This record gives sequence, C-alpha cells and structure tokens, in this order.
Amino acid sequence: MKLDPAVVKLLGPDTATTSVASAGGGGCSSASTSKIVSKFQDGTEKSFFMKTGSGQDARVMFEGEDASLKAIHSAVPTLCPQSLGHGQFESQPQTSFLVTDFLHLTSRSASKSSKAQSLAAKLAKLHTTPAPIPDGYDKPQFGFPVTTCCGDTPQDNSYKESWADFYAENRLRSILRRAEKSNGSDKELRTLVESTVSKVVPRLLADGHLNDGKGITPVVVHGDLWSGNASVGIIGSAKGEPEDVIYDSSACYAHNEYELGIMKMFGGFGGSFLKEYHELCPKTEPVDEYEDRVKLYELYHHLNHYALFGGGYKGGAVSIMKALVRKYGGG
Repeated sequence: MKLDPAVVKLLGPDTATTSVASAGGGGCSSASTSKIVSKFQDGTEKSFFMKTGSGQDARVMFEGEDASLKAIHSAVPTLCPQSLGHGQFESQPQTSFLVTDFLHLTSRSASKSSKAQSLAAKLAKLHTTPAPIPDGYDKPQFGFPVTTCCGDTPQDNSYKESWADFYAENRLRSILRRAEKSNGSDKELRTLVESTVSKVVPRLLADGHLNDGKGITPVVVHGDLWSGNASVGIIGSAKGEPEDVIYDSSACYAHNEYELGIMKMFGGFGGSFLKEYHELCPKTEPVDEYEDRVKLYELYHHLNHYALFGGGYKGGAVSIMKALVRKYGGG
C-alpha cells in the first residue's frame, strides 16, 4: 500500500523507507485501519496508526476523535495515543483519514513499570483537570467544540452552561430521536424518557443541587470507556515500559461521573479500581445519590445501543427509567 500525499505531508517520512500494512481495531463499523512504519533521516524509526473511511460520516467521526484524543492527551499525556492530524486523501478526496501514534498493545495483565501511574490514577487526574474556556465564553462549558461519535452515533456537543440541560437535551432527548428513527416510534419509551428528563434529571443533576449548591466543573471524559477501550500498551514505539492506556475516545466536557455509566454497564472495572479512583476523585455530593446518578448516566448508553443495534437494549433502558421515575418522579 502506498501512502497518500496528504499523509506524507502530515508525517514527513521518507516514502522510500516507509511501509504500510493492515492493522486491527477501528472503533466503528466503517473504518479501515493501517500501521505505518517510517524511518526518518536521523535513522530513527516510528510507527503510526491510521484510520480511513469514506463519506461524510467518516469525516465527522475522525474530526471528533482527533479533538477527543488531543483533549485527553493535553490533560494526561500518557493516557492515550496522541493524534497527529486528520484530513482527506489528495488522491481520493471522498476518503478521510486520522493518524495517531501507534499503540503497541500488550495483555491487560502485563507487567507495568513501578513508576507508571495506574489507570485509576490517570483517570482521576483527567477528571480533576478543569476543562478549558471555549472561545467567546467567560468560563468552562458543558459540551465540546466538535461533534463526536459514540460507536457510530454522532453526538450533539453544542455548549450549555448547565450540566442538567446538556444531559437532558444533548444526550437523552437526542438519542431518543435517533432510536425512534432507527426502530420506529415507541410511545412507552418516549413517555419514560420525557418523564426522566422533566423529573429525574432536574432532581438529581440540577446545578443548585450538586456539590452542596456549588455546582460542578466540566472536565474531559473519554465518553465511551467500556473495558474494550482500555488496555495496557506502549505508545509510539515498541521499546519502552507498558502503561495503562485508553483509546477510541468520544470526548466531551462533562460531569466526571458521566464516565462511570458506560464503565458500569459492561463491567471490567472492579471495586479496587473504583476505590483508588474515588480516593483521588471523590464522589460528588450528595454521596447518597451517587449510585442513582451513575444509573442515570448508564441509561444513555442503553438507549444508544438500542438506537444502534435494537433488540434487548430497550429493556435495560426501560428498567432504569422506571426505577428512577418511581424513586424521584414525585409519584
């Protein structure tokens, strides 16, 4: 395979000493992946990971992942591969690409350096680093500068000052519309989502309620952190010490506990992980509502999976909403 001129311009390798081969892992249904190995004029060799895809969906997805990785890398550089850029092939303008540092994955049980931070510590660092202030605003906002994709679902990340408003509108109502487009209208589901949005979200997530009335500060979250998007590996070169890493991100500036919804849905992050994490990033007050907040955040991912795959994911969403509306819906 020959490198497109747009990628050559981005990376600056010697094309005569560059190899391109197919690689596994794409993070979505439509991306193809490649490993690029380049030798530079100073004699060094470096590996890169490239995703490619056709059409507008791929363009949106890669722009979102590029911004996601850069936001995470800016806060905790060792937590994820660095994105080197995205764009369109010069030879095939309908083909989009994303290039990142290559991640040499090892076993989750691989021996890590005693100096390496744990995943819990890195995630706590990410979740206690305030989001930047967007251009045109005077304080951090909930949202993200570009659309990001959770699986194949594009997410509306338009900024909102209120976390409750963002979660209600940009996540729950938005994914309900997508689920209905995929699976047809569903009166029970729509009624439950509207009850959750109008009753449960204000009750659990209102700015004047969280953190003893002080509200919460937006932080970067990965956005799709199930166990398949976390591993142990070496970034950039096969030489080095393995570390805990995450990838295939779908970031936004959010409440840190939002991250825990997808982590709980599929498991893989045990009690010792959460204990270490919360020692460094304490549960938001009121602590006695923590489990219900995480359930509320898990709901979005059940609805997203229902929108993407249909089937039994509706049942999980309905079960969560019925329990929360019963508890917080005021009868």
